[in-house]
Amino acid sequence: MKVTFPHMGRAWIAIKSLFEGLNLEVVVPPPCSRRTLELGVRHSPEFACLPLKINVGNFIEGLKAGADTIVTAGGWGPCRFGYYAQVQRDILTDLGYQFDLIVLEAPDSRLSELANQVRALGVNISYAGMLRAIYRAWEKLKAVDELEESLRYCLPRVTRPAEAEKVLHEGLQAIEAAVTAREIRQALKMGRSRLEGLPYNREPVARIGLVGEIYTLLEPSSNCEIERKLGYLGAEVHRAVSMPQWINDHLLGGILRVDSSQEALECASPYLNDWVGGHGRETVGYSVKYGREGFDGVIQIGPLTCMPEIVAQAVLGQVSQKEGIPVMTMYFDEQTGEAGVMTRLEAFLDMVQRRKQFAAAR
Repeated sequence: MKVTFPHMGRAWIAIKSLFEGLNLEVVVPPPCSRRTLELGVRHSPEFACLPLKINVGNFIEGLKAGADTIVTAGGWGPCRFGYYAQVQRDILTDLGYQFDLIVLEAPDSRLSELANQVRALGVNISYAGMLRAIYRAWEKLKAVDELEESLRYCLPRVTRPAEAEKVLHEGLQAIEAAVTAREIRQALKMGRSRLEGLPYNREPVARIGLVGEIYTLLEPSSNCEIERKLGYLGAEVHRAVSMPQWINDHLLGGILRVDSSQEALECASPYLNDWVGGHGRETVGYSVKYGREGFDGVIQIGPLTCMPEIVAQAVLGQVSQKEGIPVMTMYFDEQTGEAGVMTRLEAFLDMVQRRKQFAAAR
């Protein structure tokens, strides 16, 4: 069995580690590119949201590279993510591909349900071996997230941003190659140390909260690399959602000591106290939280026609007024252009900086 899976940011490092730990042959699809998107757009329904189209492109590229099994996640609720797998199965079957599709569903209540799903994937794997594979993948996932967080802090402050990105790339390679938890932590420590050792400038930095739908937040190809653009424009980005946080909140019941969205959900209550699917409530809650923590602005991003984010957007106007924080919403699809995104980001940051100067002069 040769397994492939959809990309979502740099989570592939942990997913690859997990599957290899389950004694599976892994076919990592090529990084998301313009060709990936073109393949997905060509074969997907026009009205489908952007993540589905990119994932279809991932699967086609993975199958062409020799994979015979696709592993993806399932879901439920108002978000259309819940039926991605069924639509994608039909698309790929109609194209003539022969493959098995394994959908890992989020457990209703018992963690053992998820463990059994993961173990069923493995080849001649014991329960202890499965737990070791999960632990190593979890450590890599956390390390990747923490190193990315360090880059988001450094990028607007260092004199040579390209050098910081090079350090990140090399750090990620070290994390991927690490075998033990100790080696993973050493790779993270080394990457952070190198980032901290770069020359810094003294220019003022805007703090921007980035909220929205999880895939669009985590996959740079789906958002025109918005974090990178903001960093180069002198903004420190705080991303509301991370993979470790999502796994802990939704799959592990919040049992681990990692960032949780619970505080954000409490902040959202005066504005939106019902679940609307996806990350709609988190979008509102983190926007409130960022406003109360003195951030300079919030940018909401999501795929075009994303219903949970549209609901959240309807509330963010009130949040902006009452919490005193500028909010801008950006939706992405295959028609989104780099130049248009850059223009909007530059205008938003210019407004944020002028607002800060005006407040300081009062």
